[in-house]
Amino acid sequence: MTYASPAWWGFSTAHDRQRMESFIRREARRFGYCTTNQAPLAELAAEADETLFENILHIKQHVLHQLLPDRTQLNYNLKHDCSLTVKLSVTANEFITRML
Repeated sequence: MTYASPAWWGFSTAHDRQRMESFIRREARRFGYCTTNQAPLAELAAEADETLFENILHIKQHVLHQLLPDRTQLNYNLKHDCSLTVKLSVTANEFITRML
């Protein structure tokens, strides 16, 4: 469930997340897909987001690096020290916008 979570997590609702947590509690643990001390899905998704974003920031050849705003124009004090530029296709739920 966390494999592609950076792509879909921002578009999931609280109800969707609650249902996934419930699935993990009941079914995934029962069938041995995860342990009983498994971290909450929200925490796993946040870790996946952070790992991907760190890779995008530090690997200039990363395919998503070109989506980052220009770091030389530090107009805003954002989470990852990047400036936010207006792009018409960007929504608040998309990965790069969520991470900035």
